[in-house]
Amino acid sequence: MKITKLLYSIVFMLLSLSVFAQQQGQQPKKDKVELQGADNLEGGIFNGQRITKLIGNVVFKQNETFLHADSVYRYSDGQVLEAFGNVRVAQGDSISMSGSRATYDGNKRTARMSGNVVMRDPRMTLTTPSLDYDLNTRTATYTEGGTIVDPENRLESRRGSYDTKTNMYTFQQNVKVFSAEYNITAQNLKYNTQSKIVYFQGPTYIKGQQGDLYAEEGNYNTITKISNFGRNAYILTPEYRLGGDKLYYDQARGYGYAEKNVSLRSLKDDVTIRGNVGRYWRDRGVAKVYGSPVMETIMDKDTLYMSADTLMSQESKNPKMPSMLYAYNKVKIFKSDLQGKCDSLSYNRTDSVMYMNVKPVLWSEESQMVSDTIRIHLRNKTIDRMFMFGNAFITSEDTLKNYNQVKGRDMVAFFQKGNIRRVNVNGNGESLYFALEGDSTLTGMNKAICSDMVLKFAENKLKSISFLVNPDASFIPPHELKEPDRKLEGFNWMADLRPTKKTVFSKRAPAAPKAKKQAASSTKKGKATTKQKKAARPKK
Repeated sequence: MKITKLLYSIVFMLLSLSVFAQQQGQQPKKDKVELQGADNLEGGIFNGQRITKLIGNVVFKQNETFLHADSVYRYSDGQVLEAFGNVRVAQGDSISMSGSRATYDGNKRTARMSGNVVMRDPRMTLTTPSLDYDLNTRTATYTEGGTIVDPENRLESRRGSYDTKTNMYTFQQNVKVFSAEYNITAQNLKYNTQSKIVYFQGPTYIKGQQGDLYAEEGNYNTITKISNFGRNAYILTPEYRLGGDKLYYDQARGYGYAEKNVSLRSLKDDVTIRGNVGRYWRDRGVAKVYGSPVMETIMDKDTLYMSADTLMSQESKNPKMPSMLYAYNKVKIFKSDLQGKCDSLSYNRTDSVMYMNVKPVLWSEESQMVSDTIRIHLRNKTIDRMFMFGNAFITSEDTLKNYNQVKGRDMVAFFQKGNIRRVNVNGNGESLYFALEGDSTLTGMNKAICSDMVLKFAENKLKSISFLVNPDASFIPPHELKEPDRKLEGFNWMADLRPTKKTVFSKRAPAAPKAKKQAASSTKKGKATTKQKKAARPKK
């Protein structure tokens, strides 16, 4: 009886092998799935199909692809395999996949693996509950969540695919990238395992040790830490938020460059600068905006706007040094109750002191203030005092278009709740003051020369002048007034130059030149402005 069973098994095995040989002989040689070895072989009909079951150290080969498993069901056409236990599929020398179960279709040249799947190539390791792999395109796809680990990064997503020919991963849904220096979250993202560059389309956040980045399209090199962003991109550091439609940031150098709809916000004092081109140097704490830049900040519960060819903000890294804001070339200031212009301006943001240099002019209501240099002290973002050094000149227009004038060597103006209340004239004082009756009739003009004077204002209009030291004063009646008598030497009414909100926002300067040249010239300008700032400080 035992001999009969043994003979039956041998005959069945030979017949099965003959059938398999005939079936595989019908396939082109290059696509043939070949059995390389197994410990045991069984055959039978299961669910209406003839299946051969191979058990123990099973190995199949198709072209350069090998399949290993504890057991395999081979279906009637010989090209479809179901593998169980310690399944491993290797394509060439570089790609391998392992799992607890797999279906291998030699006709379509696809493999579907499940059960703690691990895929490896020389550059990365992918783990996922299940994986579909196309051996023709060399592309792996997962839909139940996956994690990729390479020497530099760890990437997670709900769905994804990996093209082993291009080394490109495509991630979708809840994408996360982790490394020692940054974390990335996105909805759609691509990653090249060879170049280590991340590509994204859609809202993407990069949180790093030196600051955060956001954009809706672009790429990020995880090795060089260089970003090229587009669409609503910004850099966020403890000092600044720099954004634009186009953004370049070199994290290693701490250098950022933005173009188009640039917005630079200083987070410490809530100052925002907008323009066409912006640059940021992290280590220096310096940010510059070019191309018709306009600054906005809240002052006296109102918005103050300032424009120039270049606006620069500098956050001090030394607690003993102040943080500064610089504006140079064609500076214009507009606020509902204060306007001004000068060639260059520096603002000590630590001490709240502003210097206006080179032909500064300020207008407040009907008054115009001019001197060689103007220094403004702020308190709680409100003007508290203003110092006018060298050739100080105040002009105030009255209801009859007469110009009350006061000039002197230096002046100090005092403000209350943002309104000018008193001005002290120190040295070489001269004044012309037109006396009116009922704001409609000229009764004469007071002319005085006095070293020191005090001017008092109400509702930002000159109301009286007090002479402190031996004044030489005279009163000229209207019929004796001659045109030359109506003006002090140096008088210049510049109402046509008074900035409006529209002129502050008007386009003046083109976009900045190319990056390298502009960066070099910007550094020189920054140094020049620092010298101007020092020159503006009065000697003690």
